[in-house]
Amino acid sequence: MFNIFGGKPAKHLTAAEAVAAVAKGEMTVLDVREAAEIASTGTAKGGVHIPLSLVPMKADPRAPDHDKRLDLSKPVAVFCAVGGRAGMAAQALQKLGYEAHNIGGFSDWTAAGGAVSR
Repeated sequence: MFNIFGGKPAKHLTAAEAVAAVAKGEMTVLDVREAAEIASTGTAKGGVHIPLSLVPMKADPRAPDHDKRLDLSKPVAVFCAVGGRAGMAAQALQKLGYEAHNIGGFSDWTAAGGAVSR
């Protein structure tokens, strides 16, 4: 797959494993879909929303616009609508030093029992 951010493919973690880790507070969940997508479906309860195009800036701890909800010491589970954008975001996060996992799409999150916030 073409990756605009470069880097290695993201490590795989199942959505069910991510749901369990997030529930224990051991992992952050990141939704990289656009705001309109979230408005129609909701997102992961307690998750962080950063559209894919903003991930390199918002996730960089050295950047003035760094989103402090992303912590280099905590793994990140990333999803989008189907998984393509999540893969690119996970690779970008890995380049910044995060342990990041592409867990697929929002439907994977919900099918694994992940809580939803609307």
